[in-house]
Amino acid sequence: VAEGEPGEGREPFELPRFWDALGQTFQVTSQEATKLSLAFSRPPLPSAEDCRKLSEDVQNAILAVATVYYWLPKGQGTTLRKMVRDATTEVVEGMIQLTDTILNAPVESLSQEQLISTGGVWEACDQVSNLPRDNQAAVVSALAACLGVVKDAVEEMEQALVEGQDPYGDIMEDEELGFRGNRDTYWSEADRQLLSSCMGLMKASKACLKKVLAAVKAHGKADSPEQIAQLDDLADIANEISPSVDELALSMYPPVNPLAVRLNAAKLASVLKKVLEIAKASHVCPPSEEGWVQFLAGAVDHNMNKVKNFTQGQL
Repeated sequence: VAEGEPGEGREPFELPRFWDALGQTFQVTSQEATKLSLAFSRPPLPSAEDCRKLSEDVQNAILAVATVYYWLPKGQGTTLRKMVRDATTEVVEGMIQLTDTILNAPVESLSQEQLISTGGVWEACDQVSNLPRDNQAAVVSALAACLGVVKDAVEEMEQALVEGQDPYGDIMEDEELGFRGNRDTYWSEADRQLLSSCMGLMKASKACLKKVLAAVKAHGKADSPEQIAQLDDLADIANEISPSVDELALSMYPPVNPLAVRLNAAKLASVLKKVLEIAKASHVCPPSEEGWVQFLAGAVDHNMNKVKNFTQGQL
């Protein structure tokens, strides 16, 4: 499941039929986990014949889950497929863990681990009802997750800058550092000027994701192969924003190396420009959406130019 590629089926693929079948296989797996757990919850142990029947049923349930997952062709969207694959993998891994727990548990009593493992399978199987039903919903979910991470990073950095001259004040004791006037733990005035432009880029990242997310919600469709592929391209490039924001944020802590900051700012700026380009060229961006694309591209350039000016002397 984790490594394999789907077969492009010969018969026409029907999304509603796929979801019905996947829901059923997840439900059966949940029931088999309950049966297996109950059989080994107290003595006497099941007979050899019962064990064979139980393990066959578990195996069939898991094979059915994997088989239905394999129905989902890549053409339905790689973002959707990854989410379904992760959910399927979780079910399979949950069942492996439950089986291991039963094999290693003392016979006399129902162990805490066995209860937790059984609950883990139930939880993994319940996830099917929360999965996005097509690639547009999957990309909305992926973009919303990216936006959440970037929002946190922006807030954390703003907090650090507001809290004054010493961002490490809360975590480092005097004796660990020696002299507290140590330049390595402070931002100079020049650092702060540079960092305000970096904050501008981080805020532009948040605004970019917000706007692209709103555009995908409003105009995104998953009716044609072209629309599905455009949504996947957007999700793929948006996935690069959060790691780029993190790298920039890390390089902003003292002691500040202006060249490292410039390099990380340039990386982030380039990812943001690419996101805006891909959005603009796709179906999620009708003429009504073009204003914010231009505005944000301008904001990225403006902040990046300020970073370049502040670091020019370092080159």
